[in-house]
Amino acid sequence: MAGDWDYRAIVAGFLGALVVLAVVLWVVGIGEILAQLGRVDLRFAVVLPVFALGWLFCWGLALRSVLGTLGISLSVTKAFLVFLSATFVNNITPFGQAGGEPFTALLIARVSESEYETGLAAIASVDAVNFVPSIAIAFVAVSYYAVTVAVTDRLLDVALVMVALTVVVGVTAALAWRYRYGLETRVVRVVSPLVRRVGHVVPRMNPPKPKAIRRRIENFFATIERVAQDRRSMAMTLAFSTAGWLMLVTCLWLSFLALGLRDPDLLAAAMLGVPLGALASVTPLPGGLGGIEAVLLMVLPTVTGVGAATVGAVILVHRVASYWIPMLVGGGATAALGTAQRG
Repeated sequence: MAGDWDYRAIVAGFLGALVVLAVVLWVVGIGEILAQLGRVDLRFAVVLPVFALGWLFCWGLALRSVLGTLGISLSVTKAFLVFLSATFVNNITPFGQAGGEPFTALLIARVSESEYETGLAAIASVDAVNFVPSIAIAFVAVSYYAVTVAVTDRLLDVALVMVALTVVVGVTAALAWRYRYGLETRVVRVVSPLVRRVGHVVPRMNPPKPKAIRRRIENFFATIERVAQDRRSMAMTLAFSTAGWLMLVTCLWLSFLALGLRDPDLLAAAMLGVPLGALASVTPLPGGLGGIEAVLLMVLPTVTGVGAATVGAVILVHRVASYWIPMLVGGGATAALGTAQRG
């Protein structure tokens, strides 16, 4: 599977992300951030990976719940390994989840011995569900700040962005569901010629027949519909997703504690920062590297009143736990699953 990756795009993405990250840290002051990092309390820092991996474990259970709706049984361990692998791919490919999901769908299909479109529908369903608790958690944080402190222009801007995003996504999802059969027909009409054209150009690839393309696209939409109609499974998936978000929020909150910051309001800051930072993962930067740090540095100093250098140190501690460690562990999971498939 790794052989299908475009390593040049991966390298270019990482170089761009590291440049963005370096610029962000330079603006804040690299020397000041390093000085703050010297104050890290290791008693808090060493438990951060537990919550970071707990986040992915919960989302692996969400994926397992969706697959169960489709009649596909996946062990808890294997679901966790699959999501670790998915996170690894998302963290090294441009556009984050959008770039890594095709690989994740292929991995799900191979591990569960199902069709590719089933794996794609499953991971797409998990991604859609994950959006709901993230916005809810952010709204809780904004509401808390609105009640306890004065509403600043920055906080008002954040609230407006969240409202606009919620409305756009909600309306788009509702319209897509309402007109899903017409959308399916249009997708078939647009995608079929493209797939056939690629099949004629790419060496050693036999272009699929139009009927086969239509069947696979129809199966994808049918799978999405099956998942959406199972309310019990959707409730379980939503619960696992929420638990994962709270794990990630706790990871950022503990990063504040690791720098000696004990203000109770910092939990609300973490609840606001994590969902907003996640929005940066849609950028061309791999896993949002550089973009997430920039968003957090724009938001957290404003709502916490903590200096930018200290917040920068907090963010780096958090990102080591939530980005670099899952990527390393996910790389091992990807290798393990690849070896098992070849065996």
